[in-house]
Amino acid sequence: MRIHKDDQVLVMSGKDRGKKGRVMKVYTEAETLLVEKINYRKVAVRRSQANPKGGIVQMEGKIHVSKVRLICPRCSKPTRVSYTLLADGTKQRTCKACHELLGG
Repeated sequence: MRIHKDDQVLVMSGKDRGKKGRVMKVYTEAETLLVEKINYRKVAVRRSQANPKGGIVQMEGKIHVSKVRLICPRCSKPTRVSYTLLADGTKQRTCKACHELLGG
């Protein structure tokens, strides 16, 4: 998966197109992400000690990885991600636009 937790992403399609958010969780098997403040959905919640009233709550839903683009921290543009082999033999994520090494 080319997008990791705590990356800043831009939604490219869907009802939240143009919004930016931080990746909270990555589901590699399903190729989906949980992005902060993106793809809100309403969920019925049971009564519990933490939520004594229960009812309907808004929470973030999963979004497919193909609908988002990583925002490069250096050039601040939505970009594709490539990999570069470093001198010590490790793979590092790289911004396709400015060729900056990305964390992770």
